[in-house]
Amino acid sequence: MDQFTLNLIVVGASFALYFGIAFWARAGSTSEFYAASQGVPPVMNGMATAADWMSAASFISMAGLIAFGGYNNSVFLMGWTGGYVLLALLLAPYLRKFGKFTVPEFVGDRFYSTSARMVAVICLLVISITYVIGQMVGVGVTFARFLEVSTTTGLLIGSAVVFAYAVFGGMKGITYTQVAQYVVLIIAYTIPALFISLQLTGNFLPQLGLIGGYAPSSTPDDFFLHKLDQVVTELGFAAYTADTPNMFNMFLVTMSLMIGTAGLPHVIIRFFTVPKVSDARSSAGWALVFIALLYTVAPAVGSMARLNITTTFWPGAIEGSAFDKPALSVEEINTNPELSWILNWQKTGLLVFEDKNGDGLIQYFNEKPALAAANKALADANKALAEAPADADKAALEAKVTEAKAALDAALADPANGLNGKSLAEQGLVGNELTTVNNDIMVLANPEIAKLPGWVIALVAAGALAAALSTAAGLLLAISSAISHDLIKGALKPDISEKGELLWARISMAFAIVLATWLGLDPPGFAAQVVALAFGLAAATIFPVLMMGIFSTRVTKEGAIAGMLVGLITTSVYIFLYLGWFFVPGTNMFPNTPDAHFLGISPAAFGPIGALLNFAVAYIVSGMTKAPPQDVQDLIQSIRVPKGAGAAQAH
Repeated sequence: MDQFTLNLIVVGASFALYFGIAFWARAGSTSEFYAASQGVPPVMNGMATAADWMSAASFISMAGLIAFGGYNNSVFLMGWTGGYVLLALLLAPYLRKFGKFTVPEFVGDRFYSTSARMVAVICLLVISITYVIGQMVGVGVTFARFLEVSTTTGLLIGSAVVFAYAVFGGMKGITYTQVAQYVVLIIAYTIPALFISLQLTGNFLPQLGLIGGYAPSSTPDDFFLHKLDQVVTELGFAAYTADTPNMFNMFLVTMSLMIGTAGLPHVIIRFFTVPKVSDARSSAGWALVFIALLYTVAPAVGSMARLNITTTFWPGAIEGSAFDKPALSVEEINTNPELSWILNWQKTGLLVFEDKNGDGLIQYFNEKPALAAANKALADANKALAEAPADADKAALEAKVTEAKAALDAALADPANGLNGKSLAEQGLVGNELTTVNNDIMVLANPEIAKLPGWVIALVAAGALAAALSTAAGLLLAISSAISHDLIKGALKPDISEKGELLWARISMAFAIVLATWLGLDPPGFAAQVVALAFGLAAATIFPVLMMGIFSTRVTKEGAIAGMLVGLITTSVYIFLYLGWFFVPGTNMFPNTPDAHFLGISPAAFGPIGALLNFAVAYIVSGMTKAPPQDVQDLIQSIRVPKGAGAAQAH
């Protein structure tokens, strides 16, 4: 059976399962649509939360970012995991005890203000829409490769699938679908990792393989990470285990992901679905267990994918130096069935190679900026000379070619621009010829690169789609409930019937799917990077207002509104300055490069700064305004007291 047919069967079977569950668990009331009637058992809710949590960013992009960023991108592991613990300890039980359906509803009641609720709705919509872009990117990438269609077509297919089961099922249908999706995605992620770890390290468990030996090596004490560092540094890249050049930015990104996690609306609403407050804590613990099954494997997947793709293009690196054997040839790519994955990914535009020097080989290495500039200058000069009219004075153009050749020779002679102790000229290399390797393909291509069986490849496709679709559904539900329950019923039409509210919930979800699809057609970055921006916005807006709402009786409605607006505006503006206004390409005011970032703070790292401004403004404004009513202060105290706790006794 060919790979395409196998992909169709496995992916189709998983979709049939999701549709069947959604039909069985379709929502018939607003309680079922928003919170699954608060009847989901803790273990099942933990599994659904893990699926909701482990999005396309976790399944598809995180290992890819770790693969090419090494230690520097471990912020995703540290931030997301630590943030989930923060959410479980500080927010989930209290919000469940409050007993409402949505985050804006809590904000509106706690801060005794419809205006506060509306500001929370705005914040939630901005966060969720930004986040869902990343999921749609993941859906498009996965469909594009495994169903052999364009990324745009893949995105449209994924949107139709989400529409089919999320619009009608609501939280009830989504919850039970996410349980199935978790099972699919965790199997799909771990099985290839087990195979590849056994191949490269001899260890069955990837977690042990990462710190174990390198199996193909004849040297007994040759460790896997040592081999990876050797190969990538030979090719001019930074060492995989190298420390970060900007620890301050790394700290801020980690904090942004951590506190942003605790402010993500689509994760928080999962804790509204359990029967009791104690179940909220219990389901949070179970979710952490289920999440850990993937997160402890991700570093091994990323590092092993990096070594596999590098040794594919430099076969000599498997047992010795990268330059011991010639690079991979174009002929072998075109004729070797085991390398068909390269041509398949090339069709998607996510992996691109070009034989620049015409030697029939594809050399993959890190071309230093000085060399890249010199090569480009020479190519431009030669092009200008070739395209000059016959009657033109070519002396000046020939002089520019000579000047460009001299500049290139100088760059080649610089030891800082050489590879393996030789200049590029001595090695016959003219620029990196593997010109594009999208981070988002690493997990998806990993089984093919490692030459694993076809059923494993199909399983990974199904797992990636399960991860993206499960989180997309949760986000779309958060958007839908914010519009129908908080905006329409909470402010515009309080007397709307339950049937009318349910209709608006489905209409708003359908609209959100259309918007998310449109934004996913031209995303501002890789799936994980787009998601990181959403976390920054959540860190600057939702997390501070929830913390102050639960743990402070002094913060007023004026303070909460001002704080949220300041956090939202400052963080959004900072992101837009570097990534374009509303992510429109070409509208950015500054280049998104480390040297252009203010104090070295990247857009994904600004969340904690926005959170500090939120807290500061909220407390300053609260100090200048009238204290909250006594009944609100009593409400705050009550949600922090465990049910059944007796009065304090004197001793």
